[in-house]
Amino acid sequence: MPESNAIKTAPRTTPALASRHHLGRVSGPLPTGRARRRYWIVLSILIVLALGFAGGLLAYDNPMPPGTPGFWLIAKMRSVNVLIMLLVAFCQAMATVSFQTATNNRIITPSIMGFESLYIAVQTGAVFFLGAAGVTAIAGVPQFALQLVLMVGLSMALYGWLLSGKNGNLQIMLLVGIVLGGGLGAVSSFMQRLLTPSEFDVLTARLFGSISNADVSYLPVAIPLAAVAGTLLWLNAKRLNIIALGKDASTNLGLNHRFETMRVLFLVSILMAVSTALVGPMTFLGFLVATLAYQLADTHDHRYVFPVAILVGFVVLSGAYFVMKNVFYAQGVVSIIIEAVGGTVFLIFILRKGRL
Repeated sequence: MPESNAIKTAPRTTPALASRHHLGRVSGPLPTGRARRRYWIVLSILIVLALGFAGGLLAYDNPMPPGTPGFWLIAKMRSVNVLIMLLVAFCQAMATVSFQTATNNRIITPSIMGFESLYIAVQTGAVFFLGAAGVTAIAGVPQFALQLVLMVGLSMALYGWLLSGKNGNLQIMLLVGIVLGGGLGAVSSFMQRLLTPSEFDVLTARLFGSISNADVSYLPVAIPLAAVAGTLLWLNAKRLNIIALGKDASTNLGLNHRFETMRVLFLVSILMAVSTALVGPMTFLGFLVATLAYQLADTHDHRYVFPVAILVGFVVLSGAYFVMKNVFYAQGVVSIIIEAVGGTVFLIFILRKGRL
């Protein structure tokens, strides 16, 4: 009897199971050997492209002979822009992927919460009340820190008000964010119409997202904030995987969904505030990066999506900057090109219902 019971309870090895085992299929975010190979190939290609564009920005069209002190001095000066691009790509990628997970929506981005509208309102208000000198008046580390505090404070006040209590609703929070952003945009447009042509020209240069807007003195504040927020999101990647399942599923799995969502949104607000206050608005960069990252990574595990998203962001920024600067000699329109491409991708994905 024991032998017959053992025979009955022994697992059967069917041809299908043997075939799956032969193909190297295991449970996890990359279940097959083919998926794992594809992921690492994609990651390797992105790393090569990132290094290539970074090296091109540092060395291409350098007027000094390679290896000379002058060559390295110019490369060092250019490295600041490369570092800023990497920081912006890091902030936009981590923030957008995490925000889409927290809101369970692949279309919206953190820009919907009014960060960029607040940035535009601050810049416009400074020029409106102080004249062309207002741009200089809001430049400096204390002013940069104040902008960060305003952006994070506004977002957390919004989160705390609309997500607390019994009737906390994420959709209502997003709708209020859109309304506040539209209201700030309307006030900014009104003030812009009252500016003189010279003041408006000075202001316009600040309202387009550009690497040239960044000041090196801001980096000692921006880098630690971005590093801490990004590290915390990375450490919570497994919790983000559970949040992506939805409120009911994550609650059933023992996760405090509201608390975790608040924490994610707080870290997202820090990253977005750093990026926006540093270089200005880049509305569709995050959406473009997150969309491409999910397509290339082909997995929903944030531990694998985050690195791809960061590399995609840096490749997009550095590649666009390199091409526009050295081919078309118009590096100032990089953000416009990115917004145009990102907006086109956004419309395509909106029209392709059921594919997000």
